[in-house]
Amino acid sequence: MSLNLEQKKAVVAEVSAAIAGAEAAVVAEYRGLTVAQMTSLRAEARKAGVYVKVVKNTLVRRVVANTSFACLDGHLKGPLAFAASSDPVAVAKVLSEFARANDKLVIKVGAMGGALMTGEQLQALALLPSREVLLATLMRTMQAPIAQFVRTLNEVPARFVRTLAAIRDKAQ
Repeated sequence: MSLNLEQKKAVVAEVSAAIAGAEAAVVAEYRGLTVAQMTSLRAEARKAGVYVKVVKNTLVRRVVANTSFACLDGHLKGPLAFAASSDPVAVAKVLSEFARANDKLVIKVGAMGGALMTGEQLQALALLPSREVLLATLMRTMQAPIAQFVRTLNEVPARFVRTLAAIRDKAQ
């Protein structure tokens, strides 16, 4: 079914709003996937905060023009699903996990920071821990020296109290 001009403008506006705060975008070929499988992909993506939409390639070209995702323009051929997220790891992880379970989804290319990424680079990005895990690891690393210093400072009076208790127990 063909879209009229107003519908095309609405789609372009929707996709533009979705990529406005996106750090990464990925295009994947979905040829051969059933409607149920695409619905499942969209549900998984929604849970992870990833925007996934099947859009005409000409409309995607309009959306990515003059953005950091303009490098995707030459790779928009065939039936493609467009995915974008503010968390680059999330978009790569969702599509990679789905592609592993459904061999008909083929990740073509992605873009992050104005640079084009191949499917292999996206697979490597998907192996990274999520943003929350990385932040937790950083905080634990920053907190460890301070916590050890506090334990060391606490050990001096604790040792003194244990020594006094041992002397008291010996005297009794």
